[in-house]
Amino acid sequence: MKSLADRPVNPVVGVTVPHESAALHVTGTALYTDDLIVGRQNVLHAWPVQAPHAHAVVTSLRTEPALQVPGVVRVLSGADVPGVNDAGTKHDEPLFPTEVMYYGHAVCWVLGETPEAARLGAEAVDVSYDPLPSLLTLTEAIEAECFQGLQPTLSRGDADAALEGAVHRFTGEIEYGGQEHFYLETHASFAYVDEGGQIFVHSSTQHPSETQEIVAHVLGRHNHDVTVQCLRMGGGFGGKEMQPHGFGAVAALGAVLTGRPVRLRLNRTQDITMTGKRHPFHARWEAGFDQDGRIQALKATLTSDGGWSLDLSEPVLTRALCHVDNSYWIPNVHVDGRIAKTNKTSQTAFRGFGGPQGMFLIEEILGRAAPLLGLEPGELRQRNLYVPGQTTPYGQPVRHAERLHAIWQTLLERSDVVRRREDIDAFNARHPHNRRALAITPVKFGISFNLTAFNQAGALVHVYKDGSILINHGGTEMGQGLHTKMRQVAATALGVPLDFIRLAPTRTDKVPNTSATAASSGADLNGGAIKDACEQISARLAEVAARKMNIHPDDVRFANGKVTGIGFHDRDIAFADLANDAYFQRIPLWAAGYYRTSGLHWDSARMQGEPFKYFAYGAAVSEVEVDGFTGAYRQLRTDIVHDVGDSLSPLIDLGQIEGGFVQGAGWLTLEELRWDESDGEHRGRLATQSASTYKLPSFSEMPEEFNVHLFEQATESGVVYGSKAVGEPPLMLAFSVREALRQAVAAFGAGDRPVELASPATPEAVFWAIQAARETTSKAYDGGARVGDESSPSSVSTAAG
Repeated sequence: MKSLADRPVNPVVGVTVPHESAALHVTGTALYTDDLIVGRQNVLHAWPVQAPHAHAVVTSLRTEPALQVPGVVRVLSGADVPGVNDAGTKHDEPLFPTEVMYYGHAVCWVLGETPEAARLGAEAVDVSYDPLPSLLTLTEAIEAECFQGLQPTLSRGDADAALEGAVHRFTGEIEYGGQEHFYLETHASFAYVDEGGQIFVHSSTQHPSETQEIVAHVLGRHNHDVTVQCLRMGGGFGGKEMQPHGFGAVAALGAVLTGRPVRLRLNRTQDITMTGKRHPFHARWEAGFDQDGRIQALKATLTSDGGWSLDLSEPVLTRALCHVDNSYWIPNVHVDGRIAKTNKTSQTAFRGFGGPQGMFLIEEILGRAAPLLGLEPGELRQRNLYVPGQTTPYGQPVRHAERLHAIWQTLLERSDVVRRREDIDAFNARHPHNRRALAITPVKFGISFNLTAFNQAGALVHVYKDGSILINHGGTEMGQGLHTKMRQVAATALGVPLDFIRLAPTRTDKVPNTSATAASSGADLNGGAIKDACEQISARLAEVAARKMNIHPDDVRFANGKVTGIGFHDRDIAFADLANDAYFQRIPLWAAGYYRTSGLHWDSARMQGEPFKYFAYGAAVSEVEVDGFTGAYRQLRTDIVHDVGDSLSPLIDLGQIEGGFVQGAGWLTLEELRWDESDGEHRGRLATQSASTYKLPSFSEMPEEFNVHLFEQATESGVVYGSKAVGEPPLMLAFSVREALRQAVAAFGAGDRPVELASPATPEAVFWAIQAARETTSKAYDGGARVGDESSPSSVSTAAG
């Protein structure tokens, strides 16, 4: 393969083009999994029987009443499973459970001629339960010491000794919430068996190969007996990485047992009550600083709420520990991680995959410590940024650390921070019941899967005799623009216009053993594989062209659908003609490409190594205005400078940055999951199970002025065409909103005390923080006194050295 990063003259990558399905999206003609039943006959519809207990044993399951309901064809239960009754990779997720582990757990599925028949059949199923004690909150699980999976430790230096010697020492404790994916398209699967016995599953899945494996082991078949296709998804955000497998297996099982196609699509309430969310976290911490405000030590325990099974909780926790440093040098670190087991949905991947929860800790510490250190929070953050030559707590060099400082300075200049702070001070002086503030926060996010084996991809590229090109790759399209970028990569590698390239749906019989489209690695991995396949083909075509033009193959050039030689100005061959010539010379015009990320090593037992190919950097400044009477707030302006390397597709990257930021702001300020924690009959029921009760960010929560700038001169060597991942890192730029809210709240008081701010920082939470700031305005404290109520879960202390 040629250099991954080098671009030819006039490349198609880097050009602003619309999303490849944009016209289909806006006209409503784009097809999704649930649309594929149109024109199909004899389709059965699946409906779950959901348990009304947070924890219980199923003592009896009578399905006969359901079969008396008109239109009900069959009820699927554990007795019907010919293979392994498990929907996960760790064999801790029974597909048909005999022990209910959360409120809404599906104990069986009803197949009906219509969705209504299946629903009525599900209501008729007679299930008896023996309720058991349940754990719902992180506090309950921690007190009961109910944990699951690995308990990793990240360590460097001597945190205890450094804390003892620190000039300033702070402690705290905080719990921060999860997040519902709320993709536009709910989970959907459509399965049927063809005349040869092949089981075909259309699935809204980010990981077709793993869906294939789970379906196969539930059915007791080999992987080659199952084909999974993902046409496109209406959003994923990580929620369709592990969670679709069981739904695909139910549909496939129904299709095998009945001989009829089976459609399974969750309605919104089912989707929210049955599927996992972002992991809530609890953090207990102690941090030490020197006299100049530089971090000397961090000691912490991070506990994630994994829900009832492991799912992806272990790698999520690992990434959280690997991102507790965010963009800051911490010489002495000791962080313990653990996963609580609770009677809730099994929490799963979500954009950022633990990185946001890890970064939350250090941003919380810096935001709270700044007033106690007598420093403006932005200055405190800037003082602690990594510099070249430093390494992360797990031992990876922070390459291009100078970009952090360049991005920071570029952002300060572009957002006119100095003048705006003066304007904010003037506004606050004139408005006693409203406060404005702005905050700046950085992002350093590692790109690659923590599990090294996942960092590989394949592709299949066909060039037809007429010069048209079809590409297949293992990545899935969930609206993020991966397919658009892959078309641009292929067009660049083959030197043809973009309209020469067509992309086929992702399916396991074209590219096998693929990794999930996750970890922001889709473009890196699949782009590398496509480039490899295209370069195999172009090398063969170069041999054909060289013979025709009597030049060396190395001197052949492909550009704009023409093939010529170095220095040729009056002679070229049309790409289509060359492809036709190659066919008649029996030159293969297809290739299987492969890519694996080089330079990775990770020792999960020691939590040491270099698990990431590179770091994506960025920074954001956000300005807010807060109403002192209600806690309501407006996002007045956000400015972002973000490093995407040499962008593969600038318009796509811009959309990802904007969307990621808004989704992050939703997690930190609006989206609050509420479960019934009472001891009543509905204990464990999710109360926020619809758009009417779960607050999503909308246009009204967008910054009134939103400026995004792609950091320039940022080529990333060793990555496809010098680009960088952009899916997840921008989400964490939203910490600037939370920190701006903290500073606005502080402005209602004396401004020299730490602000305790719940997460999500809803208007209600902000209101109570304002009340606390006002009440403590006149109180004084000395350097060794505890700040706030000692019994508070987020108390802070400081000690003079």
